[in-house]
Amino acid sequence: MKKIVILLFLVTGFGTFAQCDSVATLNQQVLNYAQSNLNKKVGRGECWDLAKYALENCKANWDKKFEFGRHLEKDECIMPGDVIQFKGVKIKYKEGKKTFYITMDQHTAIIHKVISSDEIELIHQNTAFSGKKVGVSSIKFSTITKGKYDIYRPQN
Repeated sequence: MKKIVILLFLVTGFGTFAQCDSVATLNQQVLNYAQSNLNKKVGRGECWDLAKYALENCKANWDKKFEFGRHLEKDECIMPGDVIQFKGVKIKYKEGKKTFYITMDQHTAIIHKVISSDEIELIHQNTAFSGKKVGVSSIKFSTITKGKYDIYRPQN
């Protein structure tokens, strides 16, 4: 019984976000910038660089560090163009009979698409699958076993 309670805490402790009904103009501009650089290296090819250049291109206000706009609370909706910052995240998921583990000590990505309250598609670079070039992948919040993430809404 104790293990079940701990597991439920881990899964629900991260929370989920609902999808917004529409996409804000600034978010669409951030997303357009990221999409226009698909399969290209932005800046030095670091994950942070894509968010930096997207926000600067759109003249968004942010702290030029790791607060990419207004911090979203867990009960707010998320939309394409929001920026997500992972810290100390460990992911575990299965495909068929294989189990995969991903570690993100610190990683920055732009939300490309909201698939469900548990799954989002990211557009990002400096990853195992696309290297220093911009690529797209998805993540399920329920597969996060450790760490935290923060989501930011770009601001004018």
